[in-house]
Amino acid sequence: MNLSMINQARQLKAKLEEAQKELEKTEVQAEAGKGAVKVTANGQQKIVSISISPAVIDPEKPEQLEQLVLKAVRDAQAKSEKAAAKRMKGLTGGLKIPGLT
Repeated sequence: MNLSMINQARQLKAKLEEAQKELEKTEVQAEAGKGAVKVTANGQQKIVSISISPAVIDPEKPEQLEQLVLKAVRDAQAKSEKAAAKRMKGLTGGLKIPGLT
């Protein structure tokens, strides 16, 4: 490796670390049941919060609430993955780097 490649690798590493910090602060929200269940995730696909309206809590039908939570979580994760992919694509120039894109 020549010195230029080493410097480029260091610059890319610094940019990736900065992007990871930004993604940790980035939040996306998804909802299900017309807003009865809201899930917030950060740009690193970590669930930050879940909000459930008392109106959808029915002890006789727990499966309905389970489905709403599951849908909102999946949607939040998908939005988070899109946000991360968009951010990383700019850094990697469209290269497919395992674990980053």
